[in-house]
Amino acid sequence: MRRRHRPGALLLHRPRRTRPHRDRRPAVTGEVVFVGAGPGAADLITLRGAQVIARADIVIWASSLVDPAIVAGARPGALVIDSASESLEDITPLYQRAHDEGLLVARVHTGDPSIYGATAEQRRICDRIGIPHRTIPGVSAFSAAAARMDAEITIPEVSQTLILTRLEGGRTPMPDRETVRGFAAHGVTMALYLSAARNKVLQDELLAGGYPPQTPCIVGYRVSWPDELMLRCRLDELSASMKEHKLWKHTVVLVGPALAETARTRSHLYHPGFRHEYRSADGTPLVTRDPA
Repeated sequence: MRRRHRPGALLLHRPRRTRPHRDRRPAVTGEVVFVGAGPGAADLITLRGAQVIARADIVIWASSLVDPAIVAGARPGALVIDSASESLEDITPLYQRAHDEGLLVARVHTGDPSIYGATAEQRRICDRIGIPHRTIPGVSAFSAAAARMDAEITIPEVSQTLILTRLEGGRTPMPDRETVRGFAAHGVTMALYLSAARNKVLQDELLAGGYPPQTPCIVGYRVSWPDELMLRCRLDELSASMKEHKLWKHTVVLVGPALAETARTRSHLYHPGFRHEYRSADGTPLVTRDPA
């Protein structure tokens, strides 16, 4: 029976015609994930990075920089591409295909993709194509080298700063304001990449910048790989040590007073006299130097 409404009555619930729901959000097709492979050893990749490689439809990696064991977990049927001899233009069609077919790409980079990873230009290509992208961090060679030598790179009252850089004057242009000599003037911990081939120039610039000759150095070649080589030396012995072991590439150099094995200062963080959000101070005087 049809319901009638008296004249002047306000209809609170007017029947509406239902229309099919349309999702107006743009369709997301495919994804490129830049995965940090870590310094070398397969068990130093993050769990998240390994999971992306295991799910990916396309895995792109460089055999010249990444251990094959890192990509051994790719799923059966995945397209695995060695980019060691490829240019950026050679791999761009793979990103386009991933966009067109809705595929997941694991772009595997040595160490951490944000450090000398050449990912900025790849992200620009992804943006131009219209495929989403994200980055999974990795363990970098500088932190792996410090861990391998059981060293801390920031020591209270010695150095609380880390500079990541490379020696200028090579094939890759450096900004004029960025020089090893200029950075050395700060006397803090420095990690130097892509500089092993000109180790004598590197040593001379570090000394000219103000590091004392006895400043401790850590040299790491292919850190965490089976043929890894780690050594300690003084700064004035750096070039001779690297030449003796024929270290021309795949080498990171750490330099700075914090790397000394005899450093005895301590942090406030775990001192009983230091108060913070999770702990009250017990009145013990803050002493920042351990007894000899």
